[in-house]
Amino acid sequence: MKSFELNATKRTSLTKQETKKLRDAGMVPCVLYGGSENVHFHAPVLDFRGLVYTPEVFTVNINVDGKTHQAVMQEVQFHPVNDSLMHIDFLEINPGKPVIMHIPVKINGTSEGQRQGGKLITKVRKLKVKALANHLPDAVDVDITSLQIGQSVRVSDLKIEGVEFLDSPNNILVGVRTTRNVVENAAAEAKGK
Repeated sequence: MKSFELNATKRTSLTKQETKKLRDAGMVPCVLYGGSENVHFHAPVLDFRGLVYTPEVFTVNINVDGKTHQAVMQEVQFHPVNDSLMHIDFLEINPGKPVIMHIPVKINGTSEGQRQGGKLITKVRKLKVKALANHLPDAVDVDITSLQIGQSVRVSDLKIEGVEFLDSPNNILVGVRTTRNVVENAAAEAKGK
């Protein structure tokens, strides 16, 4: 899994007034939990651009006043009107303890069903997985080259060593649907015979 570096400063006061001052100064208040104690810190809003506004997932190395913590982003809060970053929660990674994350689904190839005129339908863009930090993939690769019209790939079809999928096994990730052109062509071929 890719890594992201973040330099931050520990928060001295946790009052609403101080939090508002931080946001007004272009900072994002954050909290790191899951370790021996919670760490409250802040960092400039621009430093989060490559972490929050991307479909990729990262482990984050957070340097808070010289002490480094390895973590994953758990929750991001945006302002309800202007969509500015309000707050981010991070979960510290402990060796030997599994982490739950949403990992993007990456579709590879062109299916046989698409070549025959079918339409590719993508149902899920991210999957909830549980794994040790060193087993977390950058993305869940789904090969669709052998999919025919009417077939689909479900969560139960995926196998990655050391990764447990927490979504329902019956959830469809991607499928190939029949289109009107395929039905009309099949009817025309049947009349021609």
